[in-house]
Order: sequence, then C-alpha cells, then structure tokens
Amino acid sequence: MSIFKSNTLRYDISAGFVVFLVALPLCLGIALASGAPFFSGMIAGIVGGVVVGIISNSHVSVSGPAAGLTTVVLAGIATLGSFEAFLTAMVVAGLIQIGMGLMKIGSMAEYFPSSVISGMLTAIGIIIILKQIPHGLGYDHDVAFLTEDGMGGMSEMQHALSHINPAAALICLLSLALLATWEHPLVKKTLGAIPGGLIVVLMGIGMSEWLLPTFTQWSVSPEHKVNVPVPASAQEFFKLFSMPDFSYLYNPSLYVIAFTIAIVASIETLLCIEAADRLDTQRRVTYTNRELIAQGSGNLISGLIGGLPITSVIVRTSANVQAQAKTKLSTIIHGILLCVTVIAIPGILNRIPLSCLAAILLVVGYKLSHPKIFKSMYKKGYRQFLPFIATVIAIVCTDLLKGVGVGLVISLFLVLRENLKNSYFTNNDKFNEGDKITLMLAQEVSFLNKAAIRRALDQLPRNSTVTIDARHTSYIDSDAIEIIQEFRDIKAPQRNISCILLGFKERYGAQISGLSREESKLPTGSVRVA
Repeated sequence: MSIFKSNTLRYDISAGFVVFLVALPLCLGIALASGAPFFSGMIAGIVGGVVVGIISNSHVSVSGPAAGLTTVVLAGIATLGSFEAFLTAMVVAGLIQIGMGLMKIGSMAEYFPSSVISGMLTAIGIIIILKQIPHGLGYDHDVAFLTEDGMGGMSEMQHALSHINPAAALICLLSLALLATWEHPLVKKTLGAIPGGLIVVLMGIGMSEWLLPTFTQWSVSPEHKVNVPVPASAQEFFKLFSMPDFSYLYNPSLYVIAFTIAIVASIETLLCIEAADRLDTQRRVTYTNRELIAQGSGNLISGLIGGLPITSVIVRTSANVQAQAKTKLSTIIHGILLCVTVIAIPGILNRIPLSCLAAILLVVGYKLSHPKIFKSMYKKGYRQFLPFIATVIAIVCTDLLKGVGVGLVISLFLVLRENLKNSYFTNNDKFNEGDKITLMLAQEVSFLNKAAIRRALDQLPRNSTVTIDARHTSYIDSDAIEIIQEFRDIKAPQRNISCILLGFKERYGAQISGLSREESKLPTGSVRVA
C-alpha cells in the first residue's frame, strides 16, 4: 500500500507535525528520567519515527522512547557502569526482538496476566513521580533510586527539599497547573489541537529567559536546563553519536539487561499495537510478528548510534489518531521533524528548564499510577488485586525484573490454588452411605488436578457406589490415572465402595487393568471434576 496518496497526504503531514510537538518534550523528558544524555532521547525519537515507521505495517502507531523503560535504563546504566555498555545491551535486545519476530511469537503478550502488566505500569508511574520531584524543585543531580534498601529515592527527595531552587520550583508548579488546565473539557474543546506539553515548554523558556530575571532576583542556572550539544559543523554533529562498547559482551549482566529490555519493550509494544488497532477508524490489523521485527530493528539501530530503547507509545499514537492520520507517513514525518530540530535549533532546546520537563513527566507518572487504577483493580477481586499490588510494591522496592517475577509467581500460585479449590463440584452438599455418585472428569485432566481428585475420592462415604466418567475427557495425565487406579483397587475395597470406570477402556486400557466392570448407565447423583 502506497503512503503517498493525494487524498491522505495533507492529513498525514498535519498529524506528523502534531505528533512532533507532542514527542519533542517527551523525548527530552524521558532522557532526563532515564539518567541518559538528552541527545539519546532525540535519537530514539528519530529512529522510532523513521526506521520503525518504515518497517512496521501499523498505519497509526508511533514509536519512540517510552516512560515504561526508564527504570530499565537507569538500572542498566548503573549495573554496567557506563552508557556505552548499556548501548551494547540495547543492540543485543534488538537482535532478540528480531529473533522473536522471526520465530512468530508476537502473541507472547497474551500469556502475561493483565494484573501484572497493570502493576508494572503503575509502579513505573510511581517511580517516575518520585524521581522527578527533585528535578521539579531544581535539584538536578543523579537520583540513585534503585538502592539495595529500595529507599534511595526517599533520601534523595529529603536532600532535595533542602536545596530548592525557587525559580525552578515556580516553573514546575505553574507547568503542572497549566497541564491540569489543559485537561479541562472546555480547554480541550477549544485548544485541544495544541499539545499541552509544547505550551509548557514555551512557558518555561519564557519564564526562565525573560520573566523571572526581569521581575525577580530568581534565575534558572544552565545546569537546571536541557543540555543538548550544539555542533558547529557537520563533522562535529556526527561526533555527538555514542557508540556501544562491545567489550562488555563478555559480561553476563549485559544479557540479563538485554533480555529485560527485549521482553518489556515487546510487551509494551504489543499492548500498544492492540490499542492502536482499536483506535484506527479503518480497523486495520497490524501483524504483530512484523512489528517485533520493526521494533527490534529500531532498537538495534538506536543502540548502535547512541539512542534510548524504543517501543510503540500510546500517548503519541493516540495523538496521531486524533490528528486524523491516515497512513504511517505521519510517524515518518514526525521523526524527520525531530531530526531537523536537533540539527537546526539545538540552542533553543538548551533554553528549556528541566523543571518544566519534570512537570510533564509528573503528569505522565500520575496517569500511569492514577488512584482509579488501584480502585479498579481492587473491585476485580483479590485474584487480580494481589498480583497487581505485589508487582507494584516489588518493583518500587527492588527493580522491574524482580517485581514482575514476584507478580508472576503470585499469579501462578493463585491459579494453582483456584485449580485445587474449584477442581470439582457437587450438586449436593453432602453424600451419605449407600448413595450412588457420579464423578465426571473434565475435558482435560492434568497433574494440577491430582490433589483435587484425591480429595474428592477420599471424601466419598462408605458403602457407596461411585462412577468415574471419562467419556467426555480427551486427556488424562498419568499421575491422575495412578490415583484413580489406586482408589479403585485399594482404597475403595477397604471402605466397601463400588467403583465403576466409564470411558477409560478405549484410551487408557493399557494403563488401567480390569475395565470389564464398566457400565453404560450412570447412577444418580453427581460430582464433577473441572
């Protein structure tokens, strides 16, 4: 499908410009939150727009640096000791993603519990908030949040409170107020086409450069502003790109970080792609395996030239759809505009106060960890809430990979618990001696049903007749067959229980001896094993 059509070109150009305005402050802000060079955020935005935009077959999704990976970048740089080493992990992660796409495992996101994914995003939102409060107050030093005791961010904030820069704090507060105002329905209706983040950036530049120096003694010093290198020539420009340090390929920790980037970026991308396809007014479907190849290629190239990790991003994607984008040309245009900005006006970017970028990220973090999310998860019941809240707490106190692991373990435990609890039901509350009982097996009986089947059989009353019906069962694990045969041959005679097996002869005759007692008519009463 051609993206250069006369009837869609004007929509795509307009949408590309809108997405560029949304992406510009986010690229810088996410670089700030990740503890990486500002230039790396712009590189990721450019590669996400142009490279991923060309390879992907999604018509409306937009890729770039994502807030969901800030904790991974922070931990990765701290673990490996340098940004160049982290870039090597990104290259490996890109290759892993490409391999995942070639192996056609684009549906992997469907196997992660939604409660754990929600917990991961909520925890990232909380961490973003905790880490950006010091920047919002004008305390722009590296924040070592992920410490051994998990309390680094708290101590950093306490220190930041005693080092408040009044100008930076005022700009942050006004930026938050402006962003909150921009969410009002009336403002959205009249000025919704103008991104609130762009207005905040312009206001921050105006206040720091002219308003505050004119009317007060307050000022925002250069160290509290964006610091994108300003090249004097093309040769200097190309020297700005960082290269990965491949000597770290022998470091085992690199592969843990690379795998984490690949998995988190892939999950976030696939979830965003699913949302993007729903937002697409033409309901076009994105091929997830090709999307993984596109994202892997983007991360590979971004890592090779010094950019941040890339995913498909819902904020930019929704802005793209709202701006009436028709084809993926809009995301390519947004990447080209980011490139032009870096080349043509880096001096203007360096006038942006970090505190107004912190305000933008505080709003992003608040939306990711909104109290309504906690309320919604609580209403879904403990089977959803426990993995969710455990994932949140574990990620905030440790790191992303360990936190997700905790959430997955708790989810698995609850599944096993429910499997045991709901593995059978009876239409009577209690059976008495002499009753005729039918125990109907589910379509599939795995080793997970062992405990439930043993408990159901052990609770049968003495002198009763039980029929174990497997006629509608397609698979029974050998462990379950052993339990059934043990009951029929040993336990049932001890309690004078007559045990009849139905449906076993055809499939499991070689495993269970003495099946001649099967009967065709079911006795009354029933117990079902699910």
